[in-house]
Amino acid sequence: MKRLLVSVLAVCLVAGAASARRAAKAPDPHAAAKAKIAEAVNAFAFDLYGEVRGGEGNLFLSPYSISSALAMTYAGARGRTADEMARTLKFPADWLAQADRIHAAFAHLNADLNAEGKPYELTVANALWGQKGYGFLKDFLGLTERHYGAGLHEVDFTRNTEGARKTINAWVEKKTRDKIKDLIPTGGVQPLTRLVLTNAIYFNGTWMHQFEKKHTQDADFFVTPAEKVTVPMMYQSEHFRHADCGTFQMLEMPYKGRELAMVVLLPKQKGGLAALEASLSAEMLAERIAALKHERVRVYLPRFTMTWRVLLAGVLKKMGMALAFSAAQADFTAMNGGKEPLWIDEVIHKAFVDVNEEGTEAAAATAVMMLGTGMPRRPVVFRADHPFLFLIRDTRSGAILFLGRVVNPKR
Repeated sequence: MKRLLVSVLAVCLVAGAASARRAAKAPDPHAAAKAKIAEAVNAFAFDLYGEVRGGEGNLFLSPYSISSALAMTYAGARGRTADEMARTLKFPADWLAQADRIHAAFAHLNADLNAEGKPYELTVANALWGQKGYGFLKDFLGLTERHYGAGLHEVDFTRNTEGARKTINAWVEKKTRDKIKDLIPTGGVQPLTRLVLTNAIYFNGTWMHQFEKKHTQDADFFVTPAEKVTVPMMYQSEHFRHADCGTFQMLEMPYKGRELAMVVLLPKQKGGLAALEASLSAEMLAERIAALKHERVRVYLPRFTMTWRVLLAGVLKKMGMALAFSAAQADFTAMNGGKEPLWIDEVIHKAFVDVNEEGTEAAAATAVMMLGTGMPRRPVVFRADHPFLFLIRDTRSGAILFLGRVVNPKR
């Protein structure tokens, strides 16, 4: 049967029969467009998080990676299929009549994220993997190359299916510095696969204020109010942007360059994570971040590493883009001119994060595969010794690059 699979930062199509440093520069003519598409990414992020948070344990994903991979797929959609995708991805309604504005905004934002000369490493890469000699439409290929830097790499799904899978996985592994391996599992592509759209994002940043290893000590982390584990707990006392939000605390910890930062949302109650997750929204986050103030904070944060994988087809259907996954109704004719039906069968996302004394390393990939300052009198204490949420955001546009929760730092 014809199928479309999506994996971490990769989209596979199968055929079926601003910082202070920048403030002094001239105004950015694309700032409004980047902020607008960042709002869409963030709104989609929390809708998606709301659908996947029901499971147990740690969770980590890259909303930006998933949005980027699906935005490239959207470029080939038409009719009701495109309408559903646009609504689910929260694209600005006033841009839909000129969809090129959406793709141009991603291009401008990617240019910022991929800019050279930064005190941190951040790369966003896209690629198309198409059946050799298939004949994808020039307009579609031109748009994805122009706005996403996604050149077409021809592979032979028909005669060398396993070789094509390994080639795509090797690209993802290279782009994520070996952190995302085997994105597309065995059997993930097949002879009827026609196109795989991939996105990979990699980040490695050093804290503006590093934790000293000598201050890291074993401490209790309460997985639940009644269950605890012993974890390496980092500590420092420094000035950070912080807010008491009633039922939770919010802390922003910048990376060198201050263009990216981690935001931690810590429930005050040890069993308060579920209630905090239920209250999450892009609007709530923006409002709370705007209220952050510089304070001296005693920060206790566990050192942790996690890898997380999720299949998103069922989730995305539930969120409102069911037609894209329908063999009978999907319309991706802007990719191939209608020579054969194309639809999405699965979307796979995989992400990795390592938070330690020096900073943070994070990577993620998505594949869509288709067949055919006030100073307090006393320091604030921010003790993350129980489950919490965290995200890594671009402080210039506000775009959330990574989003997750820590339930147990030892897993």
